[in-house]
Amino acid sequence: MVRKAILTDVPALKAVRSSVVENMLSDPTKITDDDYDWYVANPGVAVWEENGEIVGFSAADPRDGNIWALFVAPGFERKGIGSILLAEACACLKSAGIGRAWLTTDPNTRAEKFYRAAGWERVGEKDNELLFERSL
Repeated sequence: MVRKAILTDVPALKAVRSSVVENMLSDPTKITDDDYDWYVANPGVAVWEENGEIVGFSAADPRDGNIWALFVAPGFERKGIGSILLAEACACLKSAGIGRAWLTTDPNTRAEKFYRAAGWERVGEKDNELLFERSL
C-alpha cells in the first residue's frame, strides 16, 4: 500500500535507507533529521507498507527536479514496489511543474539497471556517481 509519510515515520525511513546493500551512504551523517523532516513536509514522501511496516520509500525535490531517495528494503525487491514509488516521485515533480527529473546512483548496481530499464538516460557523472535524467 502506498501512502504519504508522516513525521513519526522518519525512524522507519532511516532504517529502510540503512538496510540496503547497494548505494549505501559512505557518510550517513550527511543526511540529517532536518532533511527527512523537510521532505516529509515539502512535498511529501511516498512510503510502501506491508502489514503495517514501511518497506520502501521515495522522495523528490520540487526545487530542482531531483529524485532524492528511492529505497526498498531487502526481501521486498523485484516485486514492483520500486517502480510504483519511482512513479510517485516523478508525479510529485511533474505536479510541481518540473519537466525533466534527475538522479544519481552508484555504477554497476541493480539500481543502475533499474533506472536504465525504466527509461532514464545516463547524461554524465556527479559526485562520483552516475547522473541520469528523464523527461516527465
